[in-house]
Amino acid sequence: MSSGALRRAIFFTAAAACTLTVTANDKPIDIGSRLELFVDDYLIASTSGVELRLHEPRSAGTVFRFDRAWEGVTSAYASIFKDGDLYRMYYRGSSDPDYTMKSSLRPGERIVPRHPQFACYAESRDGITWTRPALGLVEFDGAKENNIVWSGPGAHNFGPFKDENPAAPAAERYKAVGSDSINKQPVLLGFVSPDGKRWQRLQEKPILTDGKFDSLNVVFWDIARGHYTAIYRDFVNGVRTIKHATSKDFRSWTPGEWADFGDAPLEHLYTNATVPYHRAPHIYLALPRRCLPWKTYYKEMETMSPGVSDALFMSSRDGVHWKRWQEALIRPGRDERNWVHRANTPVRGIVETGTGELSIYVERKYTFPSNQIERLVLRTDGFVSASAGYPGGELVTKPLVFSGGDLVLNYSTSANGSIRIEMQDPAGHPLPGFTLEESPLLWGDRIDAPVSWSRPARRSDPEPLRRLAGKPVRLRFVMRDADLYSFRFRP
Repeated sequence: MSSGALRRAIFFTAAAACTLTVTANDKPIDIGSRLELFVDDYLIASTSGVELRLHEPRSAGTVFRFDRAWEGVTSAYASIFKDGDLYRMYYRGSSDPDYTMKSSLRPGERIVPRHPQFACYAESRDGITWTRPALGLVEFDGAKENNIVWSGPGAHNFGPFKDENPAAPAAERYKAVGSDSINKQPVLLGFVSPDGKRWQRLQEKPILTDGKFDSLNVVFWDIARGHYTAIYRDFVNGVRTIKHATSKDFRSWTPGEWADFGDAPLEHLYTNATVPYHRAPHIYLALPRRCLPWKTYYKEMETMSPGVSDALFMSSRDGVHWKRWQEALIRPGRDERNWVHRANTPVRGIVETGTGELSIYVERKYTFPSNQIERLVLRTDGFVSASAGYPGGELVTKPLVFSGGDLVLNYSTSANGSIRIEMQDPAGHPLPGFTLEESPLLWGDRIDAPVSWSRPARRSDPEPLRRLAGKPVRLRFVMRDADLYSFRFRP
């Protein structure tokens, strides 16, 4: 037996050990040519030996320190987004020495004196090296040579975004929200800007009033659904959670709907950091900070500000129903300063910073003079994978309807690992020309790898998948020591 025949025999023996149950009556899901991630089980009919695996990001070091006179130990609530060739960051400049443990200061460390809270702006050409432009907009300590863009109501949790709504006027191309209190009731205010630097109130009245709003609230234009989406803070039974509302004009909003986390327990989600994923904007990805107020690492903080925090990962396809992993995406780590109450807050923003690389950011060492932002990296689409170990396994999708002519995968295998694919009809029967035996053997590490079923006899049919476009099919992935992150049918 040749080495290739032996390899195929071993592979199919392992695949035969996986038994799956499929249902012929599942309604087909039209995915068109959009990218689909394995961040939930929305497209999955059955698995055997395959599980959804959360991947831990890798630290790429500190990229920003809150060390200016208008910043300080309680600077927080950062947002980052890519705007053309420019990366923009907004954050709260704040210093409250009462929250700092004076006994933990190191030689030479200095606490920035208390000052009013400001919304500040920084920018970068690569998402790694950041500068503070001298904007000359807001006076601090008798001078305007700073990067402050807003002071007053809303500065506590100023949350900007670039409005991708094509109908938005030029004077409102950038928008933001920030909280305030009217007659002792919390409200959410709207702000607009033509350039992301010069800001003004949208209107006198608030845009939302049915929440607590006392953390970084998130608003964005949902390009996939054609409306503005708000994900904002409220409490249920004394526990911090989120609500979801929508608007067509950023001014009038639907009543908020409580988040539904399925079987996941109710936990304090201090922030949510939700974004529509730029490669698959129909999917929301969120990096909430989970707070555990009943656990305190520093005993002297028990009466002042108890608790410890880490960061989670969750996803949604409608802003209401969420898949939330209970395992932490970002742990506090070995630095003791990250075990203080409100450290480890993810920055709102998921951006590409290199070929095949995503960057996320997290605020570290909150309330200490070393308060800073750390960059973490993942592979593109790399938060979650459909993962199989060495024994092998398989995953079968629900019936799908696609458009396009190429199947493109994002995957990684070991040197001894592999992936094969079978196209099936809705009842689970292999389609001629696309059986498992006819599948190419995929191995390696690729971000956007086209899968080819081409054979010499098919030279007259260079795009055999295109004849299946518009028809309901299932995908069967048979895997060994492999991770599958995403797929799409490219037009």
